[in-house]
Amino acid sequence: MQRLWPLARRYWFDAVILAVLGIGATGAVLGREHVNGPEGPLWFDELAMLAIVLPLLARRRFPFGAPAAVGVAAASTSFVDRTVVPFDGVTFVVGCAALFLIGSLRDRTQAFVGLAVAEGVLAIVVHNAPTGGLGNFIVGSIIFTIVWAIAFGVGRKSVEADEAKERAVRAEREREERALAAVAEERARIARELHDVVGHSVSVMTVQASGVRRLLRPDQDREREALLIVERTGREALAEMRRMVGVLRRPEEGPALAPQPSLDHLNRLVDQAREAGLPVELRVEGMAIQLPAGVDLTAYRLVQEGLTNALKHAQATQAEVLVNYGDSHLEVTVRDDGRGVGNGDGGGHGLVGMRERVSVYGGELDAGPQPGGGYRLRARLPLTS
Repeated sequence: MQRLWPLARRYWFDAVILAVLGIGATGAVLGREHVNGPEGPLWFDELAMLAIVLPLLARRRFPFGAPAAVGVAAASTSFVDRTVVPFDGVTFVVGCAALFLIGSLRDRTQAFVGLAVAEGVLAIVVHNAPTGGLGNFIVGSIIFTIVWAIAFGVGRKSVEADEAKERAVRAEREREERALAAVAEERARIARELHDVVGHSVSVMTVQASGVRRLLRPDQDREREALLIVERTGREALAEMRRMVGVLRRPEEGPALAPQPSLDHLNRLVDQAREAGLPVELRVEGMAIQLPAGVDLTAYRLVQEGLTNALKHAQATQAEVLVNYGDSHLEVTVRDDGRGVGNGDGGGHGLVGMRERVSVYGGELDAGPQPGGGYRLRARLPLTS
């Protein structure tokens, strides 16, 4: 049953066409006893039914030509048998169906040309019919115009719906591309910052090894050699890191000569937000401990992102920053009373970058509007591998 339903939806109109053909062929036979029935030979009237109805089966391949062929067949038939078209209501129904298909075409020019062709066919058929007259032409024209107008309106709505769908697909594709670009940019930024964090630490280790080596006694050759290897390896590692990460830096950027910011600089960040006009309350819970450099930098960047959003996008009037030191994790929360940005699904590029940054350290990020109003950005970062 599930297989038949798609076929029924696709070919129901074709089934109706074949049924109409059968009715028309039967009517051409039975109507010969009618006073105003067909006057031409039976074989011709049956062929006329085929010529008028069957072109609609080719409407998918020839959306304009198939309905137009219906009109041409009807007009041509009226020159041989003047009564078969006006007598048989089936041909009128088929003509209305062909006109509906013409009116619903995406190409407006073809739609208007199709209406003109239909009016011309109607004029020929009425002129050739024995009982035809101006009144019949006017009534037929009104019916054709109404059918065409309905089809034209439906066609325009269909075109608008298709265009809206295309715009939505294009917008979604562009949004995904922007999100991927934002992730790539954030990854490059993380790499640059990690280079500076690790580079600073390795520099300190190298300097310390060099200092200890110079304090050794003259007879401590083995220790001196070991420290020399540490010092030389550290300098080689720094050089290699600069070479590898250097391609990620923008031309205007240079390697940081000082450590990257950390939660130790949080008061300065909060003060900057206050000076910009946003009252911020800073709370620290738990005992502050020495954090891994990358986790420390990530926590700082999250607070920076939250306060920036509250200032620039959320139209907040106040904000709160909470830093909670746990036994095995660090939790950072930024709340504000603004309207928020995004819906927590990673729609904003800043939020995409924060998710990428937090995921590097196996953390969890929760962002979105709060039930009571406002917006919350919260990250939970593990302190152990």
